[in-house]
Amino acid sequence: MSLREVAIAPFEGQKPGTSGLRKKVTVFQQPGYLEAFVQAVFDTAPELQGGTLVLGGDGRFFNREAIATILRLAAANGIDRVLVGQRGILSTPAASAVIRRHRARGGLVLSASHNPGGPDGDFGIKYNIANGGPAPEAVTEAIFKRTQTIGRYRILDAMDVKGVTMPSSVSERMLDQWIDQVGEYRLGGMIVQVIDPVEDYAAVVGALFDFDAIRRLIARPGFRFRFDAMHAVTGPYARRLLVDMLGAPATSVINAEPKENFGGRHPDPNPAHAPELYQAVVVDGTLDFAAASDGDGDRNMILGKGIAVSPSDSLAVLAANATLVPGYARGISGVARSMPTSRASDAVAAALKVASFETPTGWKFFGTLLDAGRITLCGEESYGTSSDHVREKDGLWAVLFWLNLLAAKPGETVLSILQAHWRRFGRHYYSRHDYEAVDAKQAAAALDRLRAALPGLPGEKIGALTITAADDFAYRDPVDGSESRGQGLRVICGEQARVIARLSGTGTEGATVRLYFELFESDPARQNDDVQSRLQPLIDFAEVRTGLREITGRTAPDVIT
Repeated sequence: MSLREVAIAPFEGQKPGTSGLRKKVTVFQQPGYLEAFVQAVFDTAPELQGGTLVLGGDGRFFNREAIATILRLAAANGIDRVLVGQRGILSTPAASAVIRRHRARGGLVLSASHNPGGPDGDFGIKYNIANGGPAPEAVTEAIFKRTQTIGRYRILDAMDVKGVTMPSSVSERMLDQWIDQVGEYRLGGMIVQVIDPVEDYAAVVGALFDFDAIRRLIARPGFRFRFDAMHAVTGPYARRLLVDMLGAPATSVINAEPKENFGGRHPDPNPAHAPELYQAVVVDGTLDFAAASDGDGDRNMILGKGIAVSPSDSLAVLAANATLVPGYARGISGVARSMPTSRASDAVAAALKVASFETPTGWKFFGTLLDAGRITLCGEESYGTSSDHVREKDGLWAVLFWLNLLAAKPGETVLSILQAHWRRFGRHYYSRHDYEAVDAKQAAAALDRLRAALPGLPGEKIGALTITAADDFAYRDPVDGSESRGQGLRVICGEQARVIARLSGTGTEGATVRLYFELFESDPARQNDDVQSRLQPLIDFAEVRTGLREITGRTAPDVIT
């Protein structure tokens, strides 16, 4: 075995976005590209040396090859131990749970989340710190700065892997095969521990929910539910939790085998990308409850007979009913939402007399609040909700929470729970319109047009509504004092409505322009209207003020959720 230093030139564009570095697979396959970024992480995170690193991903194409390379890099950079998910599999919330339970010093999560997979699809890598959450901006900025000057990476040449059940010498081509077996091996001076990817996660969430009550719900005559794993990472987790531990029929978990290309599907849990599930539950009413999760298991879609639950509403409902779940029986300390997420959770926090926070988009902004005990629950409108049990959003956690809630409210349905919630707190009509793969210059021009208009907007009318404020959202972290500017354009009509425009940081081609619309309705007689119809004046305003369709030539959004 020998350590080798390989000279390289910096690669352009290795700047982590809201969820790490995401590019096309073909970009990551460039010689030295992955190595350069991971070496930049090791160079800027000296605390990893002599410590434990967690490693795994969502199983998408290039996952196994990337793990083999990262293990060789880790062994050459003084990492003492690496915990690897069996078969290279670790959902993002599970990776967070493993980091926290094993007191690892950090982790590398290999995923592009809800983006498509396969040889022509996307790949990603994200560095999580010792609290189990995504690295904060100061860390990702340091990593990016290092990628701009890096001139070499350190890697092991020979693949001497020693362990009880393995040959004394394993070739490089075999390195990605022995991660299929749970066990402990040695790679150079580093210990590689291949772990059951579900065990730690199941132990964490199992302590939060009333599994006996959920078992009774699932066994209740006539109760029909389904979970769609979308051929992504949550398949093994759903089988262990829902089928093995909670007694659900095996047929209730569909598309459960993780595939490198997600079965050719777009692993994004929303009505646009899971139309069959949406049709069966919301339209046909053949199921009482259904859910889906995304590529790396951190997002969730909740469906009930006759209703698709808005992620903003989901966060608010869970906060309002948290004491019905054992893990939160003593109440919550506070709730946080990303700025584009509707203000439904703010209304709940006010009624409960607990703190509420509005942060930029990106789960890393919740980390300091969670670590400081300022919040218990948090969520984003992009189908992400979670709590202080991990430092990532958690799709299956949300599914278990809703099942526990249904079990604690006999005779209630998803729709009746929502309607009761709206009667108490009011309804926040909400929708997001995505314009995907827009030319970057055109996207910037559209947002610049609205940005230039912001100072003159207060006092103008949007239908019957009056604009009271308009700004470019900036955030000061109340715990560490860090500042983040330019986080999205807001047009606010008091407590009644908002229009928000921002660029997404999760795509790999062009730019994704996202427009968000929110309208508050307190009258129960008007809380069951068509969402898009109620929001139409706000939609028309955004289209005119950004000039998005004029600038891009688009006639409609690519996705409406």
